[in-house]
Amino acid sequence: MSTVVADIEREYLRDDLPEFRPGDTVIVNVRIKEGEKERIQAYEGVVLRKRGGGTRASFTVRKVSYGTGVERIFPLHSPAIASIKVKTEGRARRARLYFLRALKGKAAKQMIKKR
Repeated sequence: MSTVVADIEREYLRDDLPEFRPGDTVIVNVRIKEGEKERIQAYEGVVLRKRGGGTRASFTVRKVSYGTGVERIFPLHSPAIASIKVKTEGRARRARLYFLRALKGKAAKQMIKKR
């Protein structure tokens, strides 16, 4: 990558984000704009994967809402993310935890041990 692009990209990187890995349970506070109003909505779930680097980095969070699994992909350095808080740290033996989609309840929790 050219140095010009790298310099411009460096301006948009956020340094206030915590370190987290796949298997961690995180709370992502997202800014949502509805008309003129803006509010913050918390999204809590397990990190399935992290992807990319620099400003293109993103991560996927999975939660179960009313018995239905919901996954959401967040750009890591997005200004729409107010904050990220690591609730519990999990120890996964893989970088992509897609197998959690087939598991639910206690079976899914047993696959991710606490760090």
